[in-house]
Amino acid sequence: MDDHRVYQVDYFRLARYNRGWFYVRRASSKMTNTTIQWARILLGGLLAEVALIVAIAPLGLRLGENFLHYTAPPGSFVMCFLGALWVCRRIESHFILHGTLVGVVAALIYVALTRGQPEPLAYIVAHALKLVGGACGGLVAQRRRSPSPPQPAHD
Repeated sequence: MDDHRVYQVDYFRLARYNRGWFYVRRASSKMTNTTIQWARILLGGLLAEVALIVAIAPLGLRLGENFLHYTAPPGSFVMCFLGALWVCRRIESHFILHGTLVGVVAALIYVALTRGQPEPLAYIVAHALKLVGGACGGLVAQRRRSPSPPQPAHD
């Protein structure tokens, strides 16, 4: 008897591999939702920027501006990474795009708060790291969502 037969049953596919049964949801013929979730992106970028300011601004006031030059870039990456993970929880596709847009929104919020004044190099690097952090958060969310291929059972 062949152990690799596939049986169609309603909405599930039953696959027999070695001695185990695996239930796999059959692929849908409908297109996935490809709309950009602007409300979640705007809220995620706002929350990332507010969390960054709340986390490092009080310490910057106490420890000086040099402290901010060293903490703003990694803090920007981390907050936009977390914001992108939050945004990507409820979407179906385009994870990296959504994450990158979170970083763009966070950077634009800071530029708007400073009214476009010239910034130190560390803050420009921080803005670039917001984009990278958001994209990385989207990538991690995408990898969490993608199904892993079935592993053969070993005796």
